[in-house]
Amino acid sequence: MVDNVESMPEEDRHSSRRLRLETLVRLRWLAVCGQTATVLIVAFWLKFPLPLSASMALIAALAVVNFLLMIRYPPTHRIDPVAAFVLLGFDLLQLCALLFITGGLANPFAVLVCVPVIISFASQPIRYSMPLIVVALICITILAFSPFPLPWFGGAEINVHSVMQFGMWCSIASTMTFAAFYAYRVSMEASQLAGALAATELVLQREKHLSQLDGLAAAAAHELGTPLATISVVAKEMERELKEDDRFREDVMLLRSQSERCRDILRRLTTLSAEGDAHLRRLPLSSMMEEIVAPHREFGIKLNLIEKDPRKGEPVTDRNAGMMYGLGNLVENAVDYARKDVTVTVEHNQERVLIVIEDDGEGYSPDILMRIGEPYVTKRQKEDRAGGLGLGLFIAKTLLERSGAVLTFENRAPESAGARVRVEWPRMLIDAHSTK
Repeated sequence: MVDNVESMPEEDRHSSRRLRLETLVRLRWLAVCGQTATVLIVAFWLKFPLPLSASMALIAALAVVNFLLMIRYPPTHRIDPVAAFVLLGFDLLQLCALLFITGGLANPFAVLVCVPVIISFASQPIRYSMPLIVVALICITILAFSPFPLPWFGGAEINVHSVMQFGMWCSIASTMTFAAFYAYRVSMEASQLAGALAATELVLQREKHLSQLDGLAAAAAHELGTPLATISVVAKEMERELKEDDRFREDVMLLRSQSERCRDILRRLTTLSAEGDAHLRRLPLSSMMEEIVAPHREFGIKLNLIEKDPRKGEPVTDRNAGMMYGLGNLVENAVDYARKDVTVTVEHNQERVLIVIEDDGEGYSPDILMRIGEPYVTKRQKEDRAGGLGLGLFIAKTLLERSGAVLTFENRAPESAGARVRVEWPRMLIDAHSTK
């Protein structure tokens, strides 16, 4: 049962929400020790009457199952959701059986029924956790009708009023429900955030890889230069020796000409890379914005790039793959949802650099505006456009914030329709002259 994954749904088989067996085993050993200590203290120290043999048998059953899991599977083994449901269900039933013979809901440890349910909601898919909470609610309902008295001083018996029993049931049920769904929500958000950050790292790695291709080209030209020089020398020698031989003269001349051509290509490639390494590594703010905007001009939307300040004295920034990707993504979103126009305004002074991206579309809905920038939140919807995963804006926001930017998302109303994104940096963070 623990490793039977062939018949699992695809999303469960590859889910990151799979519980490590060692974690569950350690929690179970903690439960065994706690239950044993409690039973022994009540029986031999407080000397309360209780069904000791039945209690120890239930604890021993949990210990035996735990021991078998330890010797059957390695500590790093991760269990599928079905197996986790079975094991947590067994823990729940074992604990409820122990509570049933020791007073039911009158037992002060009855609240521990919540533990297996909370573990399930924090680590398993919701469709396996919901049946477990239903089983738990049925169990605490049965505990309310336990015929066994709560262990107490000899000759004394505690009678819990039915209203008190109902209050205990409501207390445990509400605690279990609230804690379970809270744990599920927090766990799900953490899992989504981890996945979104991983996607961000992949995008950033790809952009850096593309920006490093010129360096790889220079390295390839350098490495290929020596063998091509050798081929050229040998070709010259062969041409000198065989120029009177009609059988090989044309072939040798072709070999020499092609080797010279290869050397010329590599020479140009090296020159371009050396020049590019000098001027492409840094670029003025206006050049960077034109490079970002240029790919989005061919989609039927008028794209206006406005520079409010003169280019003289403008910031010169290091080429940052993450910053350029983030700004490009914001411009692309504006073009996607604009009706006719997108305006990109660039401002700079001695203290700050501000880029404002505006479109004339429908803008952000109020509920999206409150959660914008979170992973897996779709930004805006158009009837003729399929919705995405909502990762693009999260990635753009994360990459820009890593560069030191502060982003503000808002609607342009009441002055006009559409959305506005403000991206602002302290000038010293992106001006290469300021960071020397």
